[in-house]
Amino acid sequence: MTLTALAPDLWEFNAPLRVLGMALGHRMTVARLPDGALWVHSPVEYSSALAAELARLGPVAHIVAPNAMHDTYLEGWFAAFPAARFHGARGFTKFRPDLKFTDALGDTPHAAWTKTFDQHMIRGMPRLNEVAFLQRASRTLILTDLVFNLGPDMPFLSRVLLRVNGCDCKFGPSRLLKTTIKDRAALRRSLDRLLAWDFDRIVVSHGRNVETGGKTMLREAFVFLK
Repeated sequence: MTLTALAPDLWEFNAPLRVLGMALGHRMTVARLPDGALWVHSPVEYSSALAAELARLGPVAHIVAPNAMHDTYLEGWFAAFPAARFHGARGFTKFRPDLKFTDALGDTPHAAWTKTFDQHMIRGMPRLNEVAFLQRASRTLILTDLVFNLGPDMPFLSRVLLRVNGCDCKFGPSRLLKTTIKDRAALRRSLDRLLAWDFDRIVVSHGRNVETGGKTMLREAFVFLK
């Protein structure tokens, strides 16, 4: 597995991941910032081979844990990049007090990437507090667990479990994610804010990316909030 270019200064790295018996896969997204440093979103399991690939693109300076449930592999990155800044979703300190983040994610981009990304912390799901990112230059929206996009290429048992979770062969939120919604009106306002951004592609952490037409698909996936 290698880093694959999605757009200028934007790459993905795909790794296997099983959760509750489901072969979800895990996509890490990497961006090169204006100063040449790397921004690593939702890191997969750390390895020296992956670190070497990243080093060919630039120095790792910012590692982003975009929601309060994406913590599986962070320890390896803390150990490997002690000089990097670690940006965690709000709530991480409650669930993982052992992870010492340098920055809390919110609606305001860090100074290092203010010229590259817009960002918004999605309201209404306080267990996740997921932060969405828009890479303006490529019109790419980067999401984590807000939506899955898993298809018919999944193993049979995984597809059965995905069907139970309400996300087999369709783009949208899982049934499990819907159970975390505590304020539907707040979530609706956050979705409206994302839909006001200028994006076409959607990068997801689990499943296939949406290369075009992403805004329409995101709007339709959350029509149940009306």
